Amino acid sequence: MSDTPGLLLVVNGAAGTAHDEAVQAATTELRTGADVVVAATSDAAELDEVLGGEPDRRVVVLGGDGSVHAVVRALDRAGRLAPDAPVGIIACGTGNDLARALGLPLNPAEGAAAVLAGTPRPLDLVRDDRGQVVVNAVHAGVGAEAAAEAVRLKGRLGAAAYPLGAAIAGVAGTGWDLRVEIDGRIATHEAEGWAADGGRGVLMLGVCNGSTIGGGTALAPGARPDDGWLDVVVSIATGPVARVAFGTALTTGGHVDRPDVLVTRGREVRVSGGPVDVDADGELDELADARTWRVEPAAWSVLAPR
Repeated sequence: MSDTPGLLLVVNGAAGTAHDEAVQAATTELRTGADVVVAATSDAAELDEVLGGEPDRRVVVLGGDGSVHAVVRALDRAGRLAPDAPVGIIACGTGNDLARALGLPLNPAEGAAAVLAGTPRPLDLVRDDRGQVVVNAVHAGVGAEAAAEAVRLKGRLGAAAYPLGAAIAGVAGTGWDLRVEIDGRIATHEAEGWAADGGRGVLMLGVCNGSTIGGGTALAPGARPDDGWLDVVVSIATGPVARVAFGTALTTGGHVDRPDVLVTRGREVRVSGGPVDVDADGELDELADARTWRVEPAAWSVLAPR
């Protein structure tokens, strides 16, 4: 145990009894191989204080994508986010999309064991022009509306909430006039002869580091969080029938073959237009004018199976 760095296990201080059981299971397993301090935080200020008080411990986060997002942002603010300072992730959320992309266990005790046995795996980071970071994916339009619906539904439906939320939002959405530029060029579907140039409605835009959102919905099936690229998905399925068909296809991954969907890659994505709802790792926001996202290759690392 003396050769293993001390661990700081960060957990959600606002979670309930079921989460407490997960914390206990994860802590018990981690303590078989390391000295562990557990810290429950409920907001960014508490998180900053905890990290500042334990500068020498390796950080492990127990939670879903939102919790990972919050911890990574805090480490970034503190100047502690680096490839040689790997973060442990123990999946314990509704979505767990980044954990799925990395092949991490979804059981807390097994996830803790994987942290102890894992080795650093460098990952890309997505950063916008306001300095905010994204670890998995950011999406705008009907996807963000779907996320809002999922928040309302997930207490009853768990991971099934996102596909249902997508279907509900897909029926109601009418699209936004967004201009999408990828590496300085307008996003264009050459084969189908359309472009997201601000003159037509965009139903959904995804800028993806990981392949799935909402607990396994494969928005960008080919995305990999360590390949140095952003996978970009643009849907112009704004007609009444097309909206429903897109929402249905999204639940199976079949949306990528639709003529009104563009799937491409780049290293910088600029979106202008709006206002439009935006979801970044489960954190809801609004794009009111323009925003740019860039990939930072191998900017941090996660303890993952060999």
